[in-house]
Amino acid sequence: MALEDIKLVKLSKDYQRQITDMLDEWVEYNNTHETDTSPWAIFSDHKDFDEYIKATALREMPTDPRYVPSSLYYAYDTKRDIMVGAVNIRHYLNEKLLFDGGHIGDGVRPTERRKGFATKIISLALDECRKLGIDKVLITCNKGNIGSAKSIINNGGILENEVVDEDGNLVQRYWIEI
Repeated sequence: MALEDIKLVKLSKDYQRQITDMLDEWVEYNNTHETDTSPWAIFSDHKDFDEYIKATALREMPTDPRYVPSSLYYAYDTKRDIMVGAVNIRHYLNEKLLFDGGHIGDGVRPTERRKGFATKIISLALDECRKLGIDKVLITCNKGNIGSAKSIINNGGILENEVVDEDGNLVQRYWIEI
């Protein structure tokens, strides 16, 4: 396992097995643990991959004004031929995302956590943000999520403040200039 073997890929039938394996693991983890840091990656029935592709397209170019356009990428380990995580990049921020969502939402599959992948995934996502013309990136995480905070700080994140979200969670708001 080497972090240089990780690249971001878009949703494709070419990666159906790898994506499904990762999402299956997340579902199983969610069924056996009280919380998971990445439930957003499971937003529709991934067993019907054609429907999963359609649902992803609707999330990337939403028609609902409460949501913003985004790009979903999967973190692919080219050596091991597995997905190690996923990242969603919001192209701009609305009021809610400015408060507690940010530009980047990332997650690492449960069996691949604590191996440096989150730091790598955020780094690759920042490259994609640069391509989109985003030069100041907001990333948020729950205060108790020490691993996420470390991966944000490792990428240059500067804590601006802490806010309480609508669910009562204390959320840390970090900015990264790129």
